[in-house]
Amino acid sequence: MATDEMRTAVITGAAQGLGRTTATLLSATGHRVVLLDLQPADALLAELRAAGRPAIAITGDVADESFVQRAVDETAAAFGPADVLVNNAGISQIIPAEDITAAQWRRVMDVNLLGPFLLCRGFGRQMLARGSGSIVNVASVAGLRAVAHRSAYNASKHGLVGLTRTLAAEWGGRGLRVNAVCPGWIKTEMDAADQGPGTYTDADIIDRVPMARFARPEDVAEAIAFLADPTRSAFINGVTLPVDGGWTADIGWDSLRRRTRGAGQDRPSPKDGTATT
Repeated sequence: MATDEMRTAVITGAAQGLGRTTATLLSATGHRVVLLDLQPADALLAELRAAGRPAIAITGDVADESFVQRAVDETAAAFGPADVLVNNAGISQIIPAEDITAAQWRRVMDVNLLGPFLLCRGFGRQMLARGSGSIVNVASVAGLRAVAHRSAYNASKHGLVGLTRTLAAEWGGRGLRVNAVCPGWIKTEMDAADQGPGTYTDADIIDRVPMARFARPEDVAEAIAFLADPTRSAFINGVTLPVDGGWTADIGWDSLRRRTRGAGQDRPSPKDGTATT
């Protein structure tokens, strides 16, 4: 694709994990990419440029209003106004609600909710002026359901879902679509950090997911790319798309879930008296 035909995509949290995978995919599918992260994204930037793909990296805190404005300005100077914004940056805190401090709560809210709002506002103004664009917010199944000991994280992701729907209603008629993906657990650096203190195990997640595995970053990145695409998802606006292997669809219990797996193995027989509701 010729450079002048490319679209520009801004991805936050792009230095690692899902953000890195998403930036790599969007770059490979014809986007100039802007890599935003609190830590330098130099390794990915070098990789993309070595492949001849246009990219820039800007380091800073998405919850800092002045940094967001700098990112908007530098993106416009390098590539022109953004066509796609992916709000992926996020942090978690696994702390009982009665023990979390106000400072810890605020930091989660700043990164997971205030930051996406500032970025939506900053880049959204340019998209609205042009009459086109796509914003994809990375929420979570924790924005649709609840997980114990994650009060700040759950609240921030529920808030992000609400922000997504509000902006979709407010901006859809002006050519700007706003959607969210709600991933289940993904094998990334965040999962490794969260599991470190022994708060949960791989089996806890696998047993809960009907598809019996963690999400791969590529699973979620492909959903983001679909929602960002102005042709394939042209009339999709305001959705919260679970990418969770069926997590939010299944209200069964672990032993029942395990019995449904495989080629009919270990399925209950009628004599088990299995009931449904």
